[in-house]
Amino acid sequence: MLELDLQIASQAAALPSAAQFRAWCELALRQRTADSELTIRLVDEAEGRELNRTYRQRDYATNVLSFPADVPDEMLDIPLLGDLVICVPVVEREAGEQDKSLEAHWAHLVIHGCLHLLGYDHIEDAEAEEMEALERTLLAELGHPDPYADDE
Repeated sequence: MLELDLQIASQAAALPSAAQFRAWCELALRQRTADSELTIRLVDEAEGRELNRTYRQRDYATNVLSFPADVPDEMLDIPLLGDLVICVPVVEREAGEQDKSLEAHWAHLVIHGCLHLLGYDHIEDAEAEEMEALERTLLAELGHPDPYADDE
């Protein structure tokens, strides 16, 4: 079971529905057999920039930040995965710049963030290939194109 806390701290008028966010999270987390609990916070650029500066020392708003739960060993059986912070204006801008549908880009970033919460990363080439392959597979199940097609 997934417990999703969706926090809307953005002034954007058109956002995906709570049901869409849930479906994208469930798809990304289906390999996890345990219950899952996470928060998705939708923010505007000022908050996104501040969080990126504070936690990644990068002075700009980025599309998605993942904050895996730092759970003490004696509490490892709790379902808390962590938090995703998604900057709405960045998502909208990127979708236009990359000529992607807004829905496909939202789905990709939610799935990407959830995979980070599961421990996937893309720092090393082999890890990036594994993570991107999984993202491609999951997005294809939703009928969305390869989000990395233009990167190759």
